[in-house]
Amino acid sequence: MSAKYVLIVDDDPDLVETVSMILESKGYEVGKAYDGIEGGEAIKKRRPDALVLDVMMPRKNGYQLCKELKADQATRGIPVVLLTAVGEAVPTTTYSHAEGMAVEDEDFIPKPVDAATLVEAVERLL
Repeated sequence: MSAKYVLIVDDDPDLVETVSMILESKGYEVGKAYDGIEGGEAIKKRRPDALVLDVMMPRKNGYQLCKELKADQATRGIPVVLLTAVGEAVPTTTYSHAEGMAVEDEDFIPKPVDAATLVEAVERLL
């Protein structure tokens, strides 16, 4: 059986690299994208077994990408872990808690995130 493929979409390259290394050390294949548009393109090229998705990103945010994926029959079954600092950013941005509750993600982890906690969430979904 081939390794499970996890796509990480986050505009923080350090987080992407750290989580990638941990997941790869556990035998997962990892894809990387750095904003919602890149993430959407990567999903069209190869459907991930799970998606780690940051909320606050340039060009297309994680809420938008998650809503698109869950509305499409071909991608609705991809488990999504949302990462976000929205809780701290609500007073200073256009992001809201209501918007987060409207998307159909499978898990939600606030930032700053502990890489081990994130890996546990991915393993639980797979």
